[in-house]
Amino acid sequence: MKRLIAGLSLLFVAACSAPLRGTGDLGLVVERADGRLQVVESTHSTRLATIDGLGDLSHASLVFSRDERFAFIFGRDGGLTKVDLLEARIVKRVVQSGNSIGGAISQDGTLVAVANYTPGGVKVFDADSLDLVADIPAIGADGQRSKVVGLEDSTGNIFAFSLYESGEIWLLDMKDRKHPKVRKYPGIGKQPYDALVTEDGRYYMAGLFGEDGIAMLDLWNPDAGIRRILDHYGKGAEPLPVYKMPHLEGWAASGNLAFLPAIGRHEVLVVDMSHWKEVGRIAVAGQPVFAMLQPGGRRLWVNFALPDNGKVQVVDVPSLKVVKTLEPGKAILHMEFTPRGERVWLSARDSDQVTVWDTETLEQVATLPAVKPSGIFFTARAHRIGL
Repeated sequence: MKRLIAGLSLLFVAACSAPLRGTGDLGLVVERADGRLQVVESTHSTRLATIDGLGDLSHASLVFSRDERFAFIFGRDGGLTKVDLLEARIVKRVVQSGNSIGGAISQDGTLVAVANYTPGGVKVFDADSLDLVADIPAIGADGQRSKVVGLEDSTGNIFAFSLYESGEIWLLDMKDRKHPKVRKYPGIGKQPYDALVTEDGRYYMAGLFGEDGIAMLDLWNPDAGIRRILDHYGKGAEPLPVYKMPHLEGWAASGNLAFLPAIGRHEVLVVDMSHWKEVGRIAVAGQPVFAMLQPGGRRLWVNFALPDNGKVQVVDVPSLKVVKTLEPGKAILHMEFTPRGERVWLSARDSDQVTVWDTETLEQVATLPAVKPSGIFFTARAHRIGL
C-alpha cells in the first residue's frame, strides 16, 4: 500500500509540473517602458510568459548563457539581471553602476562583463552567482575617466571595448580571473561611439563620432596596432542632419562584402573586406540604423531613423537592388531573424506590437501585442561571437 501511495504521489507531482521543452526556439522581447520582458517562441510565433521588475530598459541589451536557459539583461539604470527563460523569473538582480550601456559574455560562458557610463569602466561578474570578479576603471592616457562603449566578447575570454572621451581601445584578458590583464591602444580617433567584432572573431572595429573613419584592431595580430579604414565613413558631399547614429552591430557580411549604414545619408555602403575599400552604395528610403542579412545571406533588411522609421526595406544582395518596401508599423526599432532565417520579427514601438514576416514571400504571418517593444533577442545568439 505504501508503495502504491508513493507511486501515485510521484505521478501527481509529474502531472502538475511543467512539460519539458527545449530552448533553441526561445527568445525575449524587451518592453522598454514597463521594465518587462516577454518570453516568446519562434516555432509558432507566440508569447509564453512575461517577466517584470527589470528596471530601466530604455536602451537595454542582453546576452544568453551557452545552454540558452538564462539571459543577462543590461539596463540603462546600471542593473544587471539574470533571468530564467524556462521558469520565466528573475534569478538575481544587481545594480552595479549608475548608468550602463550593454555588455558581453565570455567565450566559455563563465563571465559576464558590463560597460558603464557612470562611473566609466567595465565590471566583470561570475555568470552563475553574479558575484563581482573584476572592476576596471576606464582612465585614459589623459588621466580622465571615460564612458565605456562598444564592449564586445572575443576568443580566449578576452573582452574589447572603447573609451569615448579618451579615444582609446582596450583589451581585457580574463583567462586568469584573479589577475586580469589590460592592453591599451591610445590615439585611435575622436569619440568612438560604438563597435563590433566580426563574426569570425578577428576584427574589432570602432566607429568614430568626432571624425570620419573606422578604427580597426586585428585580434589575431594585436601587436600590429590600430589600422584606420574607410576614412570617408561619415562624410558626404552634403551631409544630412543625423537623426540617429547607426548601430555598428547592424553591419552585415555576405561572402567578401560587408554592408554598413551610411551616417546621415540615405545609403547603405558596400565594402570589399579583402582590402576594406568601398565598392558601391545602395540608395534606400532614409537614414539606415540597422542593415542586417538574413541567414543564408541572400537578402539584406534595413530599418531607418526618423522620419522614415515606419519603413523596412529588403535588398537583393546579388543585384544590390531594393526589392520591397514594407510598412510594418510605427517606429521599427529592431529586427531579429529566427535561427535559420525563415522568418523575421520586427518591433514596432509606437504601434505596441511585434510583427512576424516570412522572409521568402515577404508577407506578414503573425502579430504579437507588446507595450513599447524595442529589442528582440533569440537564444541562437548564444553561439555567435560578438552577440
